[in-house]
Amino acid sequence: QVHIVESGGGLVQPGGSLRLSCAASGSIFSIYFMGWYHQAPGKQRELVASINSDDYTNYADSVKGRFTISRDNAKNTVYLQMNSLKPEDTAVYYCNIKTVVGGTGKRYNYWGQGTQVTVSS
Repeated sequence: QVHIVESGGGLVQPGGSLRLSCAASGSIFSIYFMGWYHQAPGKQRELVASINSDDYTNYADSVKGRFTISRDNAKNTVYLQMNSLKPEDTAVYYCNIKTVVGGTGKRYNYWGQGTQVTVSS
């Protein structure tokens, strides 16, 4: 069993910053992907940023230059530093972690519970 805990959301004014954290614990095998998605009301969940086991990062065009994803392998934790926030960044942010079991190659996909980010004056 794997437990995912997100934190760091909240209300911030335009131009402000927030840092999201997502920690995984439990029966974790090899993590090969950690990412953040967001979902605004009435819209589909979209990838915001991701980082793989080689530390390759990928960002949605809308957040490039403003958001930074990073990971702490020792803590099985992924972070999303969000700067220069805009009202259109308002959404529920979900952490996603993918693992693989060496030997069997079986893959697992885990989601956090979501954390609300609201950017408003």
